[in-house]
This record gives sequence, structure tokens and C-alpha cells, in this order.
Amino acid sequence: MLGAIAGDIIGSVYESAPIKHTDFPLFRKDCFFTDDTALTVAVADCLLSRANYADKFKEYLRLYPFTGYGSAFYTWASSASCEPYGSWGNGSAMRVSPIGMAMDSLDEALEEARRSAVVTHNHPEGIKGAQATAAAVFLARSGATKEDIRRFVATKFGYDLSEPLDSIRPHYGFDVSCRGTVPPAIRAFLESEDYEDAIRKAISLGGDSDTLACITGGIAEAFYGGVPQRIAARVREILDDRLNAMVTEFYDRYIASLSER
Repeated sequence: MLGAIAGDIIGSVYESAPIKHTDFPLFRKDCFFTDDTALTVAVADCLLSRANYADKFKEYLRLYPFTGYGSAFYTWASSASCEPYGSWGNGSAMRVSPIGMAMDSLDEALEEARRSAVVTHNHPEGIKGAQATAAAVFLARSGATKEDIRRFVATKFGYDLSEPLDSIRPHYGFDVSCRGTVPPAIRAFLESEDYEDAIRKAISLGGDSDTLACITGGIAEAFYGGVPQRIAARVREILDDRLNAMVTEFYDRYIASLSER
């Protein structure tokens, strides 16, 4: 979960000024957490409290109203309605990483990812993006190889993960769809050498940088066994007390117990 949050924070300053290279300061002074972080923590909160996803997402909008939500989500979360609005956007995938870390089986991860998505993203592409990301996280933390992860996601969800980043990068632009975000984010992980390299590669694609890095970061943390301490420490400094407390509670309940499963 910290891997996803760190990706969001590091990528936050490049969403409006995209870059096409990996040589950049990891944390700039103006880095901040966005809606990607707020809703990732909201999902973790739901897993801990067994709260309703729709209610919890609305609660986190009230707590963090100015973090860059998409207009459709903001309208929905500000309203009295709990009916989904058919989104195919990448919001369902950006927030789902805690599910991949918390579930006991791949089937449970897929079902819980669906549940977390459908309250807003009930379009098939919105559900698919959430499930593919959660599956990649689950497989990564369960000892699967990169080839195992690539093959499962490509076969199960029909995503093309074969195009190298060097081929994607020149033509890749801002894309808020799951179909346009999840495959390149997973590809950035597949080509990475370690956690930091994964984040740098995701951001180097340009486009929706914070969300790309958020998705990539959640998978990379699971695969590489955590987030480097210097990165995790900086993230903790940027998060407020409420978010930090929720992250700590989630790790205490789920991450610390992984070795016992």
C-alpha cells in the first residue's frame, strides 16, 4: 500500500507537466498526495472496518476534498446517491492495491476488487482494471514470477503487455481509462529492476503520471518485498496523522501476518 501511495506522491508533480525520461528528483518540495492516495487508504479502511465502499469513499471525499478527484467521482461522492455511474476510468485500479495484499486467495482478491469497483466503476472496463491490478499485486506478493504475472493478466483480461516501454513512450499521452492506464503501468513493473526503478519507468511514460506510478508502485512493493526505507520515511512525512494511522493499522493487521499464511 505504501508502494502505491509513494508512486502517487512522486508522480503528483508530473501529471500537469509530464516527462519522458527517468532522470528526475524522486521527491520534489512540491510533491503532495492526491485522490489516488486518499481512495487507496479508503479501500484499506473498508477492509479493516468492513464498511460499505460507497459510504467510505464519500467519507474520504469529505475529509480530503481538494486532492484532485475526477469530476464524475466528485459529483457522485458529493451527492446523496449511491448508484454507480458507469465509469471505465482508472480510478478503480489506482485505489485497489490493499485488496491484493489483504486477501487469502486469488479468487477472493478478484471478487473483492470487483466489489470495490462496482460502486462507481460498474462499466466492464472499470471492473477489469481493478481486478487486473489486484491480481497482479496478489500474485506478486505470493511469489509469482514476472512471467507468471504477465501471462495471467494477459490471458485473463486480454491486456496486451508485450509492447516495450521504449515503444510505448513516444506516442503515449494523457489517458484516464483503465484500458489506457493499467497495461502500461503493469509493463513498467515488468521491465523494472527494483521498486524505485519501477516508479521511475512508470512516470517516464508521461500522461496520468501519479496514477500510473500508483498502480505500478503497488505491484512493485508486493514483488520486491517492500518500499525502500528512505522512500517510505519521506511518504510518512507527507501524509497526515489520520492517513498514517490507517496505513499503520493496515500493515499491522495484514502485512505483518503474510509470513504466517
